Amino acid sequence: MAAAVETEQQQTVRAQAKWVHSSARKARLVTDLIRGRSVPEARTILAFSQRAVARDVEKVLRSAVANAESRPDLHWNGDDLVVVLAHADEGPTLKRGKPRARGRYNKIFKRTCHITVELAPVVAADAATRRAPRTAGTTVETEAPQVAAAPPEEPAADEQAAASAVAEPLQTEPETDAAADSTEEPATEPDARLVAKDSSPQDDSEEGE
Repeated sequence: MAAAVETEQQQTVRAQAKWVHSSARKARLVTDLIRGRSVPEARTILAFSQRAVARDVEKVLRSAVANAESRPDLHWNGDDLVVVLAHADEGPTLKRGKPRARGRYNKIFKRTCHITVELAPVVAADAATRRAPRTAGTTVETEAPQVAAAPPEEPAADEQAAASAVAEPLQTEPETDAAADSTEEPATEPDARLVAKDSSPQDDSEEGE
């Protein structure tokens, strides 16, 4: 069920489970969750997974950790390893059937898969690039980008002219004597007819006396 593989670029430890009674598609949904995770994180994810195939993936993971810790030329610590490869390949399909009504026959395909997990130690460079966990009471100071202040814009010539016109008081010309005389109405002379009518009764009274 388990084997160890050494490559020129990186030394890894592999474990494989064959003919697992689950479809490869269902197994890939679980292996995708633990790929790239550390062994403690992968164990936690598999422990709280609701899928039945997660138990089979966890068995393969434990087997790979046992291989890494038991090899005399390695003696790796299981908690310091990372899941560098986790995949599920399709296995042989068992063809079964079930008789139905009216002489019919329904096919049943019992699919299997092969689950493979590979572990490798954490590289020092990768550990340095990982983000350190933030503790309580610590703050991260970030420098705000400096933005150059834009030079003040000069007002347009038309705006300056309008502002100067509003600022200056309006100059009114003094009234001339000719304008004052033109506004006065000319005196009207009494009508001669009216004067004659007023004087006629007085004359009659004088003649009667």
